[in-house]
Amino acid sequence: MKILIADDHELFLQGLEFILRKQYPDAEITLAGSYTDIFNILQNKKDFDLILTDLAMPGAKWLDALKKIHLECPEVPIIIISAVFERSILQKTFDIGVSGYVSKSFSNNLIISAINLVMAGGMYVPPEVLQMSMQTSPEPMRELLASLSDDEEVDSKILTPRQKEVLNYLAEGLPNKEIAYRLGLSEGTVKIHITLILRALEVSNRLAAVRKAVQMGIIREEKK
Repeated sequence: MKILIADDHELFLQGLEFILRKQYPDAEITLAGSYTDIFNILQNKKDFDLILTDLAMPGAKWLDALKKIHLECPEVPIIIISAVFERSILQKTFDIGVSGYVSKSFSNNLIISAINLVMAGGMYVPPEVLQMSMQTSPEPMRELLASLSDDEEVDSKILTPRQKEVLNYLAEGLPNKEIAYRLGLSEGTVKIHITLILRALEVSNRLAAVRKAVQMGIIREEKK
């Protein structure tokens, strides 16, 4: 597992590195202290499994920087870890294609849980974003976000028709980008569907979801 983490506050950066090394002892971790550092690193190395970055850092405007990072590494999930929780900013990051947004005030366990969810192919959406989005989103997306914010246990025997479609494509081994193309959805929406599938089936990754779906008869066979 290769992780790039970036923050212009050295103390926080070192603390985050400590947390990740403790949780993922075999991980290869690269540090950056600015957007300039990130861009320089990505010139020579792009095979990261995760990019975890602060929002406001020297070297570039955050919006331009995130667009450039996503363009350079379109398949690498990006998680923002920031003290900023403004509605318009969070929405713009998800529109760009960010896979998660984490507050610096979150506990270590919650940060790790968000990382694990994103690494499993899901999308971490903070409760604040869910509450804001449900007030302004179109009805289909509002229902989707509402199901994500529900704290009650999800009935593992019930998947929506759209989630079953996504699940079948997961069984074919298709990446999120291809699934989004085939279904006419955004990658962000596909990630949310995958998050709901993982929750409903009570599993932690895509492969386990496919295997359990086969066992439950949700899909007929595990496709190669």
